[in-house]
Amino acid sequence: MKYVVDIDGRSFVVELDGAFARVDGGEPISAKIEDVEHTPVRLVTVGQALHRVTVRHDGARGRYILRLAGRRFQVDALDERTRAIRDMADASRPPAGPVPLLAPMPGLIVRVHVAPGDLVQAGQPLVAIEAMKMENELRAPVGAKVTVVRAVPGSPVEKGATLVEFE
Repeated sequence: MKYVVDIDGRSFVVELDGAFARVDGGEPISAKIEDVEHTPVRLVTVGQALHRVTVRHDGARGRYILRLAGRRFQVDALDERTRAIRDMADASRPPAGPVPLLAPMPGLIVRVHVAPGDLVQAGQPLVAIEAMKMENELRAPVGAKVTVVRAVPGSPVEKGATLVEFE
């Protein structure tokens, strides 16, 4: 059976076939999971390596929190069919609220025109970014109330960074 597994935002296709697993179409490797009775601990053997993993269900179907070697991982693991159905359902839902303003490119914040609590109209200038020696005025996608301003004049910004959040 094939599963789509997201681990901390990275996606993998895991195919299980008896005592073997194949990740992203790679070579099959022996894999076994054993429960430790009355505990959230699993003993996971991959190839010759034995790992002690603590597994806790995280509310949603297929969502788990794993602890391995002192590190915490958020894992979503669903079979391909269930994942496809969930993705279709998610795509048909409108966003829960106003979408935050994200930096469309890396650059330098030149000006910030708003503060938390401001009511803005669609198209109103919010933040100016300088990128590749050009100034770009970023505008409000919809009318909303500004709740958080993360953009700071004079600071660098990476593509995809949240600049302004709305209510």
